[in-house]
Amino acid sequence: MFIALRDLRFARGRFALMGAVVALVALLMVLLTGLATGLADDNVSAIADLPATHLAFSAESGVKFNQSTVTADQWQALRSVPGVADAAPVGNSLFNGHVYADHAQADKARTEVLANGKATSADTAGAPAVDLALFGVEPGSFVAPVQTAGERLAAGSDGVVVSDDLARKKGVKVGDVLVLDRVGLELPVVGITRKANFGHVPVVFAPLQVWQKATFGSTRAVATFVAVRADDAFVPATADQAQRLTTVTRTAAFDGSPGYKEETGTLVMIEGFLYVIAGMLVAAFFTVWTIQRTAEIGLLKALGARTGYVVRDAIGQAAIVLVGATALGLGLGLGLGAAMPGNAPFALKPVPVLGAGALLVVMGLLGSAVSIRRIAKIDPLIALTGGNAGAR
Repeated sequence: MFIALRDLRFARGRFALMGAVVALVALLMVLLTGLATGLADDNVSAIADLPATHLAFSAESGVKFNQSTVTADQWQALRSVPGVADAAPVGNSLFNGHVYADHAQADKARTEVLANGKATSADTAGAPAVDLALFGVEPGSFVAPVQTAGERLAAGSDGVVVSDDLARKKGVKVGDVLVLDRVGLELPVVGITRKANFGHVPVVFAPLQVWQKATFGSTRAVATFVAVRADDAFVPATADQAQRLTTVTRTAAFDGSPGYKEETGTLVMIEGFLYVIAGMLVAAFFTVWTIQRTAEIGLLKALGARTGYVVRDAIGQAAIVLVGATALGLGLGLGLGAAMPGNAPFALKPVPVLGAGALLVVMGLLGSAVSIRRIAKIDPLIALTGGNAGAR
């Protein structure tokens, strides 16, 4: 590393420029990673946080939250399948509505919705509009939300538990009433749970019968999917054939959320292009740098330096630039991420960020391999001739 360090000091301007480019790529990678993680959380965090190993959908719909319907016979039969510790139905529908602190205003809005399809007095009553994903669960089941404030869901009650995201952004608090548009259903808020989103809107957890009433107008014994807790003895294919279901792991079910696959696919493609671009940039820089140093490298070989020594020196030089610049870019990205507004779909998690940084360094080292190949072929005679023959 003696020569590499001297080169870094001698041509510090050039290496600083290259390092700045790598740092900017690393910065962009952090922001893209945070955006990808934030969008995923904003889309499927309610599903990701379910304490289930598998989700079962109807065979007719496949893995699609907006089309699946399962019956009580199906989820009850799943509970007796070998390897299944428990199975709980979950209903899922998207609604619009308004939040009322005044119960009299909520009653008035309900009457207006039933008569006109919407609450015409919502604006004058100061009731903020909300978009929400209504999740119906059986109170006391393993998928029922754990409240951080207020009370838990109770059977036979219309009370709901709202996501912390809804509480923060819309100021919803325990004691308020949600009035759903189209159906005119009043849902008193009895508790608040941690952040849970689905389809980029906050989740409101309700007793399963309340969800059935809101979605179908009656308490039909159906749900959207079944959350399953199972061990290795569980064979999904067997249960699917017997109960006409499509069962997948919880993470595989993310693709069933509208837009999830397209969003993540687009961001992954952009990240892939950035990795390739980073490798090409590093390859171009170190190739030009090697061409400029051809005579010096030939002199080193003429003085007895082995090719392995020169190659290790070049790899070390590239690694120093890549690791230092990537660390700088990651630090800047984390700083900008921390300054992101709270309503932006942005979340930084250690594993994705560190993984992006490590992959960026690897791609850079692969790019520098182009110049290393050239170093290995430099002929020591060029140090004596003063030419560049032998540098291929």
